[in-house]
Amino acid sequence: MLPPISNDFVDLHPEYDRIFLQLLFNRGLKEKREIEEFLNSDFKMISEPFLFKDMAPAVDLIIEHIRKQDKILVYGDYDADGVTSSALLVEILKILKAQVEVYIPDRVSEGYGLNKKAIEEFAKNNVKLIITVDGGIRDKDEINFAKEKGLDVIVTDHHAAPEKANLPECLIINPNVKGETYPSKNLAGVGVAYKLAIAIIAKAKLPEETKEKLREQILDLVAVGTVADCVGLLGENRTLVKEGLKVLNKTKRVGLQKLIKKAQISGKLESWNIGFQLGPRLNAAGRMEHANTAFGLLVTKDEKEAEALAEKLNGKNIDRQRITEEIMAEIEKQISSEKKEEDYIIIGVCPLRKEDESEVWNEGVIGLVAGKLCDKYYRPVLVITEVEDGYKGSGRSIEEFNIISALEEAKEFLEKYGGHPAACGFSVASSMLDKFTAKMREVAAKKLAGINLQPKLKIEAELDLGEIEDGLQRGIEKFLPFGQENPQPRFLTKGAQIKDIVNMGVDGQHVKFRFNGFWAIAFGRSEEWKEFKIGDKVDIVYYIERNEFNGRSEVQMKLVDIKTTIDN
Repeated sequence: MLPPISNDFVDLHPEYDRIFLQLLFNRGLKEKREIEEFLNSDFKMISEPFLFKDMAPAVDLIIEHIRKQDKILVYGDYDADGVTSSALLVEILKILKAQVEVYIPDRVSEGYGLNKKAIEEFAKNNVKLIITVDGGIRDKDEINFAKEKGLDVIVTDHHAAPEKANLPECLIINPNVKGETYPSKNLAGVGVAYKLAIAIIAKAKLPEETKEKLREQILDLVAVGTVADCVGLLGENRTLVKEGLKVLNKTKRVGLQKLIKKAQISGKLESWNIGFQLGPRLNAAGRMEHANTAFGLLVTKDEKEAEALAEKLNGKNIDRQRITEEIMAEIEKQISSEKKEEDYIIIGVCPLRKEDESEVWNEGVIGLVAGKLCDKYYRPVLVITEVEDGYKGSGRSIEEFNIISALEEAKEFLEKYGGHPAACGFSVASSMLDKFTAKMREVAAKKLAGINLQPKLKIEAELDLGEIEDGLQRGIEKFLPFGQENPQPRFLTKGAQIKDIVNMGVDGQHVKFRFNGFWAIAFGRSEEWKEFKIGDKVDIVYYIERNEFNGRSEVQMKLVDIKTTIDN
């Protein structure tokens, strides 16, 4: 349970009720200005792109290359953030008559970031400017190589930046570079690319009405990439996603229309539709094959091509789910003999092939496996897979352990690394694997000693059933869109008495409990919770939602957990 607000805080904001204030406080919104900006956020509140220190010279350089009709190359990344960033920037540059191409590296053969072999080809093909999106901040050597070949480079990125001495020597647009003046530090890669795009639009010789239309039409891509990259949905990100969802719900992008249909999404799209339905399908391209499929889907204007690409992505996503479960099972076998409650970090090494040697496992899903293990055991997790020239790894972490800082402490054993406090990627030579894993165990033991590493169910407030009503549900809607740092609120009620129980679904796999005048639904939990009976008193954790069915609209609870009340 998150700590309750004080009476003093309530007295400071008499215009809001206590539960509503509790939700605001839980998100770090304490000052009147912060609260008003959160509740009344609109597009006018986002920061000017030219607050980035290098934005003005970067735009001038791009315009110079457009005027000269030089070949410009957008160098992307293979996840949904990188693909949406690439599509967004290419779209705007083409509209402004730039000679622009895109290049997205192969996850397996090239890996993350710039590489010299690709740069060599760009130079041969007369590319004059490389613009990175969602990457490049740690590619100093590669960028120096590009400059030696006569290419200009602009880096747009959002990942944690190295120390000044290791920064690339080029124009950099990244809110997380030390000394950067741009106020919003948690933009996704697509958010940074959007800032560059609207800065270019601002300098273009176009009617203001046309500029406004261009700024709006790419917001659907911003929403998709931002939510899919799991950055925090507070501040500017929340505004961008909020406005982007409006565009996404009426998108004219035929590829997204087909993907929405293939994902069987009906009704109004919310952030969770991106996070759990659209984002995974776009990511499946880069994980299972090549991200060009996802990029092609986002930029095509051909109905038949869009249909085929959406079908392909849907199939790749099914394959991704299967392979993720296989690798998850293998890693769990490896750690099954360990005393997980005594380990501060879980490290699993995934072999290149399954035991029967019949199929090579795709390294593109190891981050998903790490995430699942992290959620299950509430430990930082590294999943490391063998590749031809060593090992590649992916990590996911808990809020108490900054995994990118941990990699910094072990960087002497790594060939390459990057990421965020909660997620990372790295490569390590075979000869250094044992030393690296030993160092990471040492760092985790030092950082996490004395911390209770138990999975946590964050509850925002305790409610009486009588407090659940239309007004509360309408108030919760004001917190949309939900996402990282702004989760859908969970509530606790103790001692609720079950008045009725109804099993639902073709096989009765879902269950509904009635508490007083409200129904609480739990999907796929009927077998797990079959011991509960009418008359039982239970403690419940739940979301408050609106159920609209057959013309009826009513407040309902969506159950997260339930247990028998223990009388004190």
